[in-house]
Amino acid sequence: MKNIILFIFVFLVALYAENPKVYSALGDVIYNNAPNIEKLASIKEFSSFKPKIEKYIDDVNKTKKIGFDLELGYQVVDKKAYLDTLRRLSKTNDFFIREVDIKFRNALRTENSKLFDKMINSSLLNTQKYKSDIIEYYFNHSNELNTTGLIQHYLDEDAALKAKQEAQRKRYKTKRQRELERIKYLREKDKLEQEKLEKQLEKKLKEKKLEIREYQEKELSKTI
Repeated sequence: MKNIILFIFVFLVALYAENPKVYSALGDVIYNNAPNIEKLASIKEFSSFKPKIEKYIDDVNKTKKIGFDLELGYQVVDKKAYLDTLRRLSKTNDFFIREVDIKFRNALRTENSKLFDKMINSSLLNTQKYKSDIIEYYFNHSNELNTTGLIQHYLDEDAALKAKQEAQRKRYKTKRQRELERIKYLREKDKLEQEKLEKQLEKKLKEKKLEIREYQEKELSKTI
């Protein structure tokens, strides 16, 4: 009896780890994207969509269960109704795909590196379509981004990109060194000018004191 229960449990776990085979061409896209769409709710730029995302994920989970029921041959489940539901969910899936695309392009335009990073690693963006844009943005903002996820994949994929990355790092380091040297030069220049000014003031003060003393001595001699 225990072996039978264990077998059923293992069977159900294995079954639910996959997607329903019924209308899989449509269902797989929906079910595979659902976890990534759910993660959008934690991104600030998608906060207004949070209720819609939560409802969508709940609908996807319920529909997935219906798909498995169909696969197991439960007669109470309407196959056409299941297909209609998949079509409706597909439209919502496409809506979030478009929103990710829009947010990505906005990130490029406004140079929002945090949003850029989240969108390219969302698994919902057509990164092949934007590969050249992603690479170009990375090399223009390499000091703001981590080489993880998709970017690291591109760097590992292309040796030429690695060479360019290294050159970019050296240029950034050289630029920083020049800035530090310029700051040091300006500070030393200011210090010298300050010392020069202090010496000039001190000289004028001495001259003024001497002038006053000579005047006082001259006046004193008149009274004697």
